[in-house]
Amino acid sequence: MVTVTALEEELLRLAGSVPDPELPTLTLEDLGVVRAVHARGTDAVEVELTPTYTGCPAVETMSRDIERVLHEHGMREVVVRTVLTPAWSTDDITAEGRRKLQEFGIAPPRPNRPQASGPVAVRLGPTHTVAGSPEPDGPVCCPHCGSAETELLSRFSSTACKALRRCLTCREPFDHFKEL
Repeated sequence: MVTVTALEEELLRLAGSVPDPELPTLTLEDLGVVRAVHARGTDAVEVELTPTYTGCPAVETMSRDIERVLHEHGMREVVVRTVLTPAWSTDDITAEGRRKLQEFGIAPPRPNRPQASGPVAVRLGPTHTVAGSPEPDGPVCCPHCGSAETELLSRFSSTACKALRRCLTCREPFDHFKEL
C-alpha cells in the first residue's frame, strides 16, 4: 500500500485544479488524467499524467500549466511524466466532470462501458439513435432537451475525442464526448 503524504495530497489537488486546455469547463481532476504526484523532498515533485489518447495535442499545454501552478506554489523542480499504462478511459471522468459537460452543452460519454482486454473492435453503428434503438451502447441523449432521438453528423468534432450530433427533437447541434 502506497502512503500519500499531506504535501502530495495538496500538490495533487493543485495539479488537478488546472483547466483542460480543450474543454476549460473541466479541470484535469474532472477529466481524470492526473494519476499521481510524488514529492521529492519539500520543493521537488513528479506528476504522472495520462493523456486521453496517445496523440493528444493538449498534453504539452497540460504539462506546462501543471508546472506553472506548482512553481507558483513553491515547487522549485516540477517534472511531469506521461504515463500510458493503465490507459485513460472515459470511465475516468468524474461524476462532477460529467455534470459539467452536460451543463456546457456536451453530451457526456455513456458510463459503465465493459473493460476490454486485448484489441478493441470498432463498431460503426447507425447514424440515428432513436429511443429504443438497437445501438450497442444505448442512445446519445441531447444535452439541451434530454431527447434520445439524435443523429450523428460527423464522427469527429472540434477535437478527436468528440463527435458532432444533432437532436431530432429540438434540432440543436451538440458535441458528444465519445466513449473510450
